[in-house]
Amino acid sequence: MLETVDLKKVFKNNVAVNDANLYLDQGESVGLLGPNGAGKSTTISMISSLLVPTSGDVKWHGKSVVKDPKTIRDVLGVVPQDIALYEELSALENLKFFGKIYGLKGKELDTKINEVLEIVGLEERQKELVKTYSGGMKRRINIAVALLHEPEFIIMDEPTVGIDPQSRNYILEMVRQLNEEKGMTVLYTSHYMEEVERLCDRIYIMDHGKIIATGTKDELTSILSSEETILVELDRSYPNLIQALESLDDVLQVTEHDKGIKLIVPKGCRLLGKVFQQAEKEEAQIVSINVQVPTLEDVFLHLTGRKLRD
Repeated sequence: MLETVDLKKVFKNNVAVNDANLYLDQGESVGLLGPNGAGKSTTISMISSLLVPTSGDVKWHGKSVVKDPKTIRDVLGVVPQDIALYEELSALENLKFFGKIYGLKGKELDTKINEVLEIVGLEERQKELVKTYSGGMKRRINIAVALLHEPEFIIMDEPTVGIDPQSRNYILEMVRQLNEEKGMTVLYTSHYMEEVERLCDRIYIMDHGKIIATGTKDELTSILSSEETILVELDRSYPNLIQALESLDDVLQVTEHDKGIKLIVPKGCRLLGKVFQQAEKEEAQIVSINVQVPTLEDVFLHLTGRKLRD
């Protein structure tokens, strides 16, 4: 359905995207993960025809988007990371304005507005000014705008940034329904690993402009199939303990994790005794220790060496 072929974008001396190849089948929900500066936004801009690639192409059903941007623009919806609404207008007025840009009018426009307001759950608040909305409500109207013309394919660029857990959960469930019940193809980026795990059939991991891994969640976590994760919960932060654990022979990676430390070690290695010894030396209070199989976030850290929010 959609394919990028050796997609490359260079800004002066900076290679933002370097020969990126990815594809989406019809009806798939695909995640695109990467640290800030990895090239995700530039890739999305080229897919949506907002940026012209330095080289390579974007194919929509086999047709070149670079040669004919209209090929994808008529069937694409984009939910940008930043709110793209007129705050001095009501939600209804925003939807009418953007609907007319899409070429909708009359009864057709009214019908589509009613449909998207129902999808995002804001029928009763449609006449209120957007500036009076909460962050979550603005995000939902942002999504409603992208759905007005019933796109086949929708790009969602971090649609849950800065909103409360209830609104976030509502949006995630909405995306799931659009994908599973309406068959909409979704390309989803997020700084929340659990969102991608919940919504996406396949995942691409990008870093320094390159696609460095792709697969289902299970396929990606199998990269670390010979490792296991030790979560050490502490009563507070102990920077010296992190350095001490990094020096142990069997430790492959050490990162701070919530109220403690996360270690990735070879599966089956007997390391717990050494962890307790090092904690005792640093006078660190261990609250709990949990051994588990690696997660998608562990794979991400292993491949990029950085946390998702870095």
